[in-house]
Amino acid sequence: PAARAPFAPTPLLRPRLLNPRPGKLPLESIQVVLEELRKNGNLEWLDKNKTSFLIMWKRPEEWGKLIYQWVSKNGLTNSVFTLYELASGDDTENEEFHGLDEATLLRALQALQQEHKAEIITLDDGRGVKFF
Repeated sequence: PAARAPFAPTPLLRPRLLNPRPGKLPLESIQVVLEELRKNGNLEWLDKNKTSFLIMWKRPEEWGKLIYQWVSKNGLTNSVFTLYELASGDDTENEEFHGLDEATLLRALQALQQEHKAEIITLDDGRGVKFF
C-alpha cells in the first residue's frame, strides 16, 4: 500500500466554519464563555454593567494554596511578610507566584484569610500578611 502522510487532510479532519463570518463570534456565545469562566472562578466582573472584567489564569484560592504551601514547606508560619517580599523578594524567586501583580496577590491572601491561614495587616510602609 502507498504510504500516507500522518496528517494528510481528509474530509473528516477539515475544519468547518461555525460562523459564516470568520473572526466574528456572536455576542451570545461570548456571554456563555464569560459566564462559564465566572462560574469556575476565573473571571471577575469589574463593573455592574458587565462591560469590564478580569480573567485570571488561576483562581485566587489556587494562588493562595501555592503561597501557603511555600510558607509551610519553609517553616514560615507565624511570620510576617510585605506584599513586595512575597511577589518580588529573593526568597520567592523560583516560586510560581513570584511576580504576581498586587491585585491578584491580595485576592489570594484574602482567600487564605477566609480559611484562617493568614491575616492581611497594615505596615508602616504598606500592606503585609501574617501566616498562621
